[in-house]
Amino acid sequence: MSDRLNAAPNDLSAFWMPFTANRQFKKEPRLFVGAKDMHYTTHDGRQVLDGTAGLWCVNAGHCRPKITEAISQQAGELDYAPAFQLGHPKAFELANRLVDIAPEGMNHVLYTNSGSESVETALKVALAYHRVKGNGSRFRLIGRERGYHGVNFGGISVGGIVTNRKMFGTLLTGVDHMPHTHVPGKNTFTRGEPEHGGDIASELERIVTLHDASTIAAVIVEPVAGSTGVLIPPKGYLQKLREICTKHGILLIFDEVITGFGRLGTPFAAQYYGVTPDIITTAKGLTNGVIPMGAVFVTSEIHNAFMQGPEHMIEFFHGYTYSGNPIAAAAALATLDTYKEEGLLTRAAELSDYWADALHSLKDCPNVIDIRNTGLIGAIELAPIAGEPTKRAFTAFLTAYEKGLLIRTTGDIIALSPPLIIEKHHIDELFGKLREILRNNI
Repeated sequence: MSDRLNAAPNDLSAFWMPFTANRQFKKEPRLFVGAKDMHYTTHDGRQVLDGTAGLWCVNAGHCRPKITEAISQQAGELDYAPAFQLGHPKAFELANRLVDIAPEGMNHVLYTNSGSESVETALKVALAYHRVKGNGSRFRLIGRERGYHGVNFGGISVGGIVTNRKMFGTLLTGVDHMPHTHVPGKNTFTRGEPEHGGDIASELERIVTLHDASTIAAVIVEPVAGSTGVLIPPKGYLQKLREICTKHGILLIFDEVITGFGRLGTPFAAQYYGVTPDIITTAKGLTNGVIPMGAVFVTSEIHNAFMQGPEHMIEFFHGYTYSGNPIAAAAALATLDTYKEEGLLTRAAELSDYWADALHSLKDCPNVIDIRNTGLIGAIELAPIAGEPTKRAFTAFLTAYEKGLLIRTTGDIIALSPPLIIEKHHIDELFGKLREILRNNI
């Protein structure tokens, strides 16, 4: 440990950090040099309780032995295998394991390297599917306001977070957006699914009428909108989207990069809400965040539509150099083993009530204007400081770090999504520290 302490590089300027206030950070760096289970170790030797599973991804906790051993063994056995026209056993084994826990009917998997790539892959599959089915006029993609679908051009086109879109020109054409589901006047401080807002799904019918169903390829939504500040779907909302898409022959895509792999107490949010889409995007928890990897699930109907023509021809012209990378596949298999052995894919269901009670206990804290939760996800929305949006939550983030707690902020919302190995005493510590921070009227 001593060798890692004070290991800050003497020049931080070369690395242009992602989604970071670079100038502020480099004046007062916050560096992690180690991690184990529920905690990070900082470069100055402090322990920080992980309230965000890294970045919504370390679902099994940090530096788990089975995963690290699998990576080491695989690196010494087969480091890389070409992904085009060749394969390796673990990629196929992993696909079978994933299909086993996926919603019924999601029988085929394409590999990616991130959630952003999973979204791009899903959108391309949707467009190509309609083309091979003889419906090439279906080119439109429908996203949602406040949606987050990664940072590539397709993802920010169907996404609806203005700061992620405004710098980058016209983006993809033929994209429209449904309204978001947040109804603060009626659903403030709701536990679980809000009562109001399910009828917002009917706005999709208006969009279909505007463009005509024959031009729409797919609708993409996060079952729970995570990066925008944890927006829980109102009762009946996802079911209504499914009905409308089925009625009009539109593919429904669930972006489960955050909700996949146990975050709500089921393997996927589709199972939690009882709504099966046509395509599911995943990443993050697939490898416990250890190695970049994503997976896109599709139905047999979609897959089989491409399996036509001469057998020696490529059916779908898409993929990545690192699709199904051997070391990533080994990490994912060990992650699935860890989830299974420790019951982590359903553990959120066991802790969700305790989590919700602790979260909502902060309702009386100064400047708290809303609290939302489902599974092991929570959000605390703060009243913005007049003329200084985001500053209140960012100040809470900095204070929390100094007090040994990692939280995530988006706008003036504190978002929480701890590793699924969290214990009740960790929950008590997390919300005890948050209460102290919020009571100090940040």
